[in-house]
Amino acid sequence: MINIFKKDNAFIITLIVSLSFIGEASRWCERISAGAFREPINTLTNLGFMVAGLYILYTLTNETSFNDFSGLNKITILYGVAVVYLGPGSMMMHGTNTEWGGWADNLSMVMYIIIPWLYNIYKMSEWSVNTFRNVYISIVLFYAVMRGLFGYGMGIGLDLFGVSIGLWVISEFLYRFWSPSMRLISGFVGFLVLMIFGIFPSEVFENIADYWWIIFFWLPGILAVQKPKGSRTYIWYFAGMTAYIAAWLIWLQGNLTINPNSEFCNPDSLIQAHGIWHILTAISTIFFFYHYRSERSV
Repeated sequence: MINIFKKDNAFIITLIVSLSFIGEASRWCERISAGAFREPINTLTNLGFMVAGLYILYTLTNETSFNDFSGLNKITILYGVAVVYLGPGSMMMHGTNTEWGGWADNLSMVMYIIIPWLYNIYKMSEWSVNTFRNVYISIVLFYAVMRGLFGYGMGIGLDLFGVSIGLWVISEFLYRFWSPSMRLISGFVGFLVLMIFGIFPSEVFENIADYWWIIFFWLPGILAVQKPKGSRTYIWYFAGMTAYIAAWLIWLQGNLTINPNSEFCNPDSLIQAHGIWHILTAISTIFFFYHYRSERSV
């Protein structure tokens, strides 16, 4: 999986040329194999996403619906299938070490990450379920084509995966603290997300041409036209975010582009930092699943 919010051309070039030679360490640290999978450990750990997604779908088939994120419906099936597809999508990249594999990996990430913030907007707007679905499909198709034609950034310098993390946190903030004034200021929450990932406002405004996409931070506030009719228990949300941030910190240790001298990088080890990232992020999808299931009407 790719680094979020990274904008320099050197990174993009490295992403392309690091689809590496057999016998060398990949940019995800594991040594490239001549076998069925170019990165065996980083490929097979993606089974965690498939197990998580199948667990979610199994849970949904064995219950009576009690909110929009329970029982089998258009939203829950979409979520479960998106989690499952994170596995094959990432497998295509680590298993083949090809550019098309990177495209499939990026697409699977976007197919998952846009669901939470679109769902939150659905809960704070007059959208129907069909509107939610149609907007989702439109974004996925747009990304698939633009990423395929123009590569990372889609030719416009937009990291949709990274921006969507910000939109998710902003929309969760609005769900919890919705008011007309909060709609106006909610976009500033996105800057807090940037700072978590090491990007401070001074850097943003000094390089505004690279960070033009911060305008999207106000999208949830524009679309969230009404107060949500439910409340959520946030223990699962914070559990998911804790698992994800821990996974991201480990991800940094297994990325030779960002951390070329990492002491945790052993190309021949059965324990790969990037593989741990896969397992922890798979677990986080289950935590987020329970977060949305905690919603109750007020």
